[in-house]
Amino acid sequence: MREAATMKPIWRVKRTAAAYHRALPKPTVSRLLVYAAALIVLFLIVCALAPQWIARYSPTDMQADQILLPPGAAHWMGTDYFGRDVFSVIVYGARESLFIGFASVIVGGLSGGAIGALSGYFGGRVDNALMRVIDVLMTIPSVMLALAVAAALGPGLWNIILAVALSTVPNYARIMRGQILSIKNRPFIMASRSIGAAEFPVFIRHVLPNSLSPLLVMAAIGVGTSILTGSGLSFLGLGELKEIPDWGSLLSQGRGYLTVAWWICTFPGLAITLFVLSVNVIGDALRDALDPKKRRS
Repeated sequence: MREAATMKPIWRVKRTAAAYHRALPKPTVSRLLVYAAALIVLFLIVCALAPQWIARYSPTDMQADQILLPPGAAHWMGTDYFGRDVFSVIVYGARESLFIGFASVIVGGLSGGAIGALSGYFGGRVDNALMRVIDVLMTIPSVMLALAVAAALGPGLWNIILAVALSTVPNYARIMRGQILSIKNRPFIMASRSIGAAEFPVFIRHVLPNSLSPLLVMAAIGVGTSILTGSGLSFLGLGELKEIPDWGSLLSQGRGYLTVAWWICTFPGLAITLFVLSVNVIGDALRDALDPKKRRS
């Protein structure tokens, strides 16, 4: 009986320890996917910021004796019709492609967020006037709107950024307006007003910070969409002609060699696909992290 009495607590301790280890969070497939996506995005950002650390050759180094070489040990992604290393051109072209994506999201997100915040918080005539403009923009598909604006402004880097940003403004405005409408009449906002707080401090300190989560998630996912749209505009010839082309221009230049040199188009397209997919995965993870219903206690 004494041995049994002394063994029982030890068994409980072992059982508790085993239950504790089973309860520890383990890396799931989705979490590993997020880590992989973050590494891909980080690598491409490094390529854009410091391409000389990654690329083996200069993107302007043309070698007449190495034209249209297939992928191999010397050139991992082959060479193009000028004898340039495709991998080096993709690495150096990441700077402009990523700049289009991030800059258009910043411009479109700030503009659309400001419109939605003003419309949702003040309501009345301000809401009606701003939302009617947004409704007109939403009747036009975003790609067609970006194409029309880019064609009207002409080729150029900043013209593409403005075109892509304008096509995303309606979505940001609608998201922000809905969040403001759902928060501005909640009890803690009404309590702030009841103690004499002014409207502008209430908006800045309470309403706006509690409305930014969906906008941040949409902006994270929108980076990939903006790069895809910007690459499409460059593919159609609306991008700026430079010595080092962006990913969309690479696709456009290599489509004529698709039957004889598939790697010229394949690898820039793969870079676009990987970045867009990785950003979408990170955006989904950010949405789950900011959703209070999915947070663990």
